Amino acid sequence: HCGQKPDPTTGAIVPPIYQASTFVQEGVGENKGFMYARSQNPTRSMLEESIAALEGTKHGLAFASGMAAINTVVQMLSSGDHIVCPTSVYGGTFRIIEFVYKQFGITADYVELQDLGNVKKAIKPNTKFIWVESPANPLMTCCDIAAIADIAHENGLKMVVDNTFATPYFQQPAKLGADIIIHSTTKYLGGHSDIIGGAVCTSDEKCQERLAFCQNAVGAVPGPMDCWLTIRGIKTLKVRMREHAENAMAVAQYLEAHPKVKKVYYPGLPSHPQHEIAKKQMSGFGGMLSMDLGVDFDGANRFLKGVELFSLGESLGSVKSLTCLPARMTHASMTQEARDRAGITDSLIRVSVGIEHKDDLIEDLEQALSRV
Repeated sequence: HCGQKPDPTTGAIVPPIYQASTFVQEGVGENKGFMYARSQNPTRSMLEESIAALEGTKHGLAFASGMAAINTVVQMLSSGDHIVCPTSVYGGTFRIIEFVYKQFGITADYVELQDLGNVKKAIKPNTKFIWVESPANPLMTCCDIAAIADIAHENGLKMVVDNTFATPYFQQPAKLGADIIIHSTTKYLGGHSDIIGGAVCTSDEKCQERLAFCQNAVGAVPGPMDCWLTIRGIKTLKVRMREHAENAMAVAQYLEAHPKVKKVYYPGLPSHPQHEIAKKQMSGFGGMLSMDLGVDFDGANRFLKGVELFSLGESLGSVKSLTCLPARMTHASMTQEARDRAGITDSLIRVSVGIEHKDDLIEDLEQALSRV
């Protein structure tokens, strides 16, 4: 209900879309809290209140895309600053750090964050952020958020958590010590493959002040229609995530038992290396998994072309099931060395399990695997 109060003028149960760029002022410095839509828009404000409530933070900020949200967080840094990142960081995050901000003197080291010793060793005198994805894209690696938050704070650092895969329904990093939480709202929060958006949440007042300044100064904000659709998606987040998680578990168990699948990566499986960590900090394991077929690119491509209910696409988190080959798609911007270090092979297939009937999904996988 947060941010979704009935319209005070008409009583409409669904708040309207404020499709306006400019708001009339009664006099210079006299307004109703809104002046220009790059700075504030009522529909965007409703979304920001809703997302902050979901994550249990004081503040939420909405952006035009997940990458715009990530970019704004990086903009908090200065030349000479350093970030500790996971080896399997999202390809877009790797790209913006290595090919945009590195030229301005912002650098990163990529380590296996599930080993706390690696985290401590990677910290330098100029480190400012420890950047976490858990589960991580695309190998579903999980790390101990609370333990890493302790390390960050002991060293005077901020901890950033990309919570896109888990969603606040299954995991709330702020309760585990995270300072800044990032979402691509394009994914599960929107949930229907019909918007592009991002969000950043924090309870740190200094972080909020800087983030809000950059949001307004740079202007990478979502339009009111995308905000309204994201608000609508959030209303069904609970029921969708339950279906995603139930289907993903069924699919993961099926794939793990299949002779043509070399390896399955899903935090809900006891075989997952960080299964116990995931159990400790998540209330459910989400709808994302990956599988390695242990074949060459042509073999993986035969599978991807063979599926019928699953669609090949770059995104995830939709009610519709999707497949993706990270090495040639979402993580293609990473160097080959970086992909090798992260374990992203040419036969690693990422699966976003939708809310179709699980028996239909498994039948589709069965017939596609027969082609490999």
